[in-house]
Amino acid sequence: MAKTRAAGEKIDGGETIEAALKNGSEAFKTGFEKLTKNYDQMLSYGRDTVEAYMKAANAAGKGAETLQSEIYSFSKQSLEDSIAATKALMGSKSIHEAFELQSDFAKSSFDSYVGQITKLSEIMLSTAKGTFEPLQGRVQAWVDAVESARV
Repeated sequence: MAKTRAAGEKIDGGETIEAALKNGSEAFKTGFEKLTKNYDQMLSYGRDTVEAYMKAANAAGKGAETLQSEIYSFSKQSLEDSIAATKALMGSKSIHEAFELQSDFAKSSFDSYVGQITKLSEIMLSTAKGTFEPLQGRVQAWVDAVESARV
C-alpha cells in the first residue's frame, strides 16, 4: 500500500526535479553534439562518394573515348590496306603472283587484327581499373561511418 502524506507535510522534490532537469539537459546536449558530429560525418561521406563516382565516370568516359578512337583508326587503316591490296591484286600478272599477294595480305591482316585485339583488351582493362579505383574504398568508408555513429 502506498504511503500517504499528511496535509502540510513537506515533500523534498525541489532537489530531485533540479537534478532531473540538469541530467536531462546534459543528456540532450550530449545527444545533440553526437547527432551533429554524425551528421557531419555522413555529409562528408556523401560528398566523398559523389566525388568518387565523378572520378569513376570521368575515367570511364575517357576510356570509352580512347577505345572508340582506336577502333576508328584501326578500321580506317584496315580499309586503306584492303584497297591497296585489291589494287595490287588487280595489277598482278599471273595467278601465282595474285595468290602470293592474297596470302601476304591475309597474313598481315590477321597479325594486325590480333595486335589490335590485344591493344583493345589492354585499353578496356586499364579503363575498368581506372573506373573502379575511386570506388574501392567507399564500402569500407561506409562501414567506418556507421561504426563511429554507433559509438
